[in-house]
Amino acid sequence: MSNKEKMPIYKIGKPILGFIYKLWYCPTIIGKENIPKDGGILLVGNHIHIMDQCNVILATKRCIHYMAKKEYFDPKYKEGKFPWFFKGAGCIPVDRSKKDEEAMLSAMEVLQNDEALGLFPEGTRNMVKEEKAREWYDKYIDDSVSFVDFFKKFKENKTSLVNYFEELMDKKIITKDEFYDNIYDVDSFLKDLIMNKRITKDEYYNHSLLPLKFGAVSLAHKTHSLIVPYAISGSYKFRGKDLIIRIGEPFSVDDDLEKANDKLDYVIKELLKKNEKNSGK
Repeated sequence: MSNKEKMPIYKIGKPILGFIYKLWYCPTIIGKENIPKDGGILLVGNHIHIMDQCNVILATKRCIHYMAKKEYFDPKYKEGKFPWFFKGAGCIPVDRSKKDEEAMLSAMEVLQNDEALGLFPEGTRNMVKEEKAREWYDKYIDDSVSFVDFFKKFKENKTSLVNYFEELMDKKIITKDEFYDNIYDVDSFLKDLIMNKRITKDEYYNHSLLPLKFGAVSLAHKTHSLIVPYAISGSYKFRGKDLIIRIGEPFSVDDDLEKANDKLDYVIKELLKKNEKNSGK
């Protein structure tokens, strides 16, 4: 899969769609200079929204090949409405139901050709899926509220923070009344707990990501490529003012993949902290 095969759609689509995207979401991108201009690199960050990859694409002139779930490439799935777009944009299909060796080989080829690869080490968006919502609905919500109404509000939370929120109740750090009163806006409540010194900022950020999978550091190690970490925070709202993307300094990966994965986790969380300071929150 070469740049030549993908550049027509990438070259035509990026300036047009990029202009519309920037006009619509008004992202603040910090640290563009940290993206190397050549050589194999992995652009790796947290995943909170379907549009996350657009921010990094706009931060560099390089063509970035993103790994995307296979459903986007197949019209028989509801997500597969524009397979030609994902193929033409140089995306690599991944079967998330198994260890997809073919996808890994395609990703390695990109990096061995000194190109740029983008992926999300959390493996999925850090947002509440319907299964998690159903679990909480059955466990905590009475029949006076329909599941549809509950899910509509509850899905705005992040899965990692929801898990932490439940943990705080189980440990009796928060009361059951506080739990039920704040079930729809977990993030704001946790930040209030920080302000009131009931939890620390580090404890909050330690739960800001889903556990990172080893694919990114493994690929970087096998292909001697650099990892370029980044963090996205804020909201995707029309003409919003709080969407911040901060790109960190690249680093290499040695033989200790667990140490490298821990470093990646730490760096992304530190970038998130800097984003908060930048937003004035």
